[in-house]
Amino acid sequence: MMNNTITAIKGIRVGHYTDKEAKTGCTAVIFDNGAVVGVDVRGSAPGTRETDLLRGCNAVEKINCIMLSGGSAFGLDAASGAMEYLEKNGVGMDTGYAKVPIVPSAVIYDLGIGRSDVRPTKENGFEACKNATDAPVESACVGAATGATLGKCLGQESAFKSKIGSSCIELEGGVKVAALMIVNALGDVYNPDDGSLLAAAKINGEFVPCFNPQLMAKAAFGNTTIGIVATNAALSREEANKLASMAHDGMAMAIRPVHTMMDGDTVFAASTGEIENYPLMPILVAAVKATSMAIVDAVSDVNE
Repeated sequence: MMNNTITAIKGIRVGHYTDKEAKTGCTAVIFDNGAVVGVDVRGSAPGTRETDLLRGCNAVEKINCIMLSGGSAFGLDAASGAMEYLEKNGVGMDTGYAKVPIVPSAVIYDLGIGRSDVRPTKENGFEACKNATDAPVESACVGAATGATLGKCLGQESAFKSKIGSSCIELEGGVKVAALMIVNALGDVYNPDDGSLLAAAKINGEFVPCFNPQLMAKAAFGNTTIGIVATNAALSREEANKLASMAHDGMAMAIRPVHTMMDGDTVFAASTGEIENYPLMPILVAAVKATSMAIVDAVSDVNE
């Protein structure tokens, strides 16, 4: 089976915890040999953890896991479960007295669908890590995407259900650039190639695009697109942060509007360092494409 998802990159495993009844969950992305990671937060309502450590000139060089979760700010607890899992497996930054796992995290607001009083916990984050595998990422409403919806300018009741989206592009020399996205946007999803509308709010079976200034007066909290773009090419911390920044271009190509006051859009970028001395520009451009492809994948053939 061809793997066109983020786990096509050697050393990356993905695992989910899914609560179908409460419509929430979390997704752990584990880097078996560590990864140099950057981040770019563009939305004005983010929920994040350990993102400051990913800026340039900070002490932690590599991290071993990124946690994506539902549950709004409550869901940040899932990262503590990943820390526990990694510590039990002897993984983390050696501080001399203990190995301290560093788990950056970002969350979506999914409290308006399913049960608002049930959110991913530390135990759920631990389970997501236990479930991590290098198999192709399941194209379904699982993990952090369990409660993800988009096109919410008219409210949750008319929103479009999305699923987890992933993609992978292979460049010359065996370099791969891949993305995994959780699309919980206020806006709609468009095909970046031809501009056609793929997903939006629905009224009586018809799309009602939120990319309309007149509808923005009704916009409310409850949105955020989060994800990871990864490559097997070796990058510095500064280059990884630039990669995360470029990935937002792919988000803007596919989601309209994006990066609003009501979104917490956050993208992590990870380098596993397998292939050295590869030009940066092709990787940056591929990240734009991979991100937009993963977003389109998140709204393709959704079954629930």
